[in-house]
Amino acid sequence: MTPEPATICLGCWQNLHMPIPLRGPLSAPFRLFGVRPSRMNPNTCTICEMAFSKIMKARAVTIDATILFADLRGYTTLTQTIAQDGLTSLLDAFYDDCAAAIWRYDGILNKTIGDAVFAIFNFPVRREDHAVQALQAARDIQRRFRERHDALARAIGAGDIELGIGIGMDSGDTNFGEFGQTHRDLTAVGTVVNRAARAQAMAKSGEILVTTAVRDRTRDMITSAGSDYTLKGFDQPVTLFPA
Repeated sequence: MTPEPATICLGCWQNLHMPIPLRGPLSAPFRLFGVRPSRMNPNTCTICEMAFSKIMKARAVTIDATILFADLRGYTTLTQTIAQDGLTSLLDAFYDDCAAAIWRYDGILNKTIGDAVFAIFNFPVRREDHAVQALQAARDIQRRFRERHDALARAIGAGDIELGIGIGMDSGDTNFGEFGQTHRDLTAVGTVVNRAARAQAMAKSGEILVTTAVRDRTRDMITSAGSDYTLKGFDQPVTLFPA
């Protein structure tokens, strides 16, 4: 966990051994050349993004990572009943809660997709316990949303519509790189990503579902028994554990 803003870029330091100042007086000259905190994680920088992008143009690298998908439940129903400014306030709160938790535990917020977010742990900030970090982030997301739920629901006029977040996670080897021809996108792809996304689709409002790989890496953090789920695109049932 990185509870305080880092003074130097963690990604550049761990991967390139370059102490790039992010904050404080030494960062001022770097700002003049466009070096600033990354939008994916403010403890990494734009040099990270450029350097990794150039590396990834060789296609992709395989990384051991934990993938987290979080989806805002009830949003689609709300789009039919409340004003646009209420929807905007709801999405802002959701994105803010997710980003704060993901960054706190050294993940990157790779994408926001409508009413969902996609996060990657263990790149570019390396953590041997990345599954533990990701699970702590997932629980932090749920905690933050629960704490503001009632006030937020009243403010946007949600009425009896249930609001909550469903989260799915998986760990393992993923391909990380730039994909696409006309529009290149720096992201992770592969079975682990797909399985995490499908696990999220199975999660109920307020629930976190994780795969066996995540359960094995987080040990005593998960004590609930698993259940087999039929996931779209997977031939065999996948065991998921409430976390």
